[in-house]
Amino acid sequence: MPKVTFHIVTIFPKMLDSYLGQSILGRAIKNKRVGVKFYNPRDFTSDKHHKVDDRPYGGGPGMVMYALPIIRAVRKIRKLKPRAKTILFSVSGKQFTNVMARTLSKKYKDIILIAGHYEGIDARVVKILKAEEISVGPYILTGGEIPTMVIIDSIARQIPGVLGKWESLEEERVSSSQVYTRPEILKFGGKDYKVPKVFLSGHHKKIEEYKKSLTNKLG
Repeated sequence: MPKVTFHIVTIFPKMLDSYLGQSILGRAIKNKRVGVKFYNPRDFTSDKHHKVDDRPYGGGPGMVMYALPIIRAVRKIRKLKPRAKTILFSVSGKQFTNVMARTLSKKYKDIILIAGHYEGIDARVVKILKAEEISVGPYILTGGEIPTMVIIDSIARQIPGVLGKWESLEEERVSSSQVYTRPEILKFGGKDYKVPKVFLSGHHKKIEEYKKSLTNKLG
């Protein structure tokens, strides 16, 4: 059974298929450490055209997603997973952080992610579902699918066994903006670019101190 299952409410599930099926996340899903399920609001409409949006009251550009199809989708999930955490992406929401990712990975087995589109979602969805509004950054995107991938990636890597080695989790070690691999001397443009000697010393304490000094300079 997956440690965490993400229930994604989106009208564009294929946008996430490629990313979720590759690399670390792909393996995590295959190995059932992480679960992913999709719910398309179009499947919860009551009209023959499966319409999910309309013009906004008060005027303005673009279209706004209907409340009811999203509410119905989330209620279906909650009937089976009553303790699921519900998140809706909003530019005015709480800033998502790594601390939040770690907390969510430990506290919830089921997380509902509502990915809006167009000009947004009818504001009554938040009130009715009591969803937590989260922002992944101080910028505006065309839809909630990219934030959904950010959240899943960030939370999934907190789950033991998802990364190849637990030491790969940056929070568990001193990380810096500078990393190196072979060759020791990179010849390019008539110049030699060398790996700093401290990385070749084998002295782990000095290496960690050097990394920390780089991190402090950036901070």
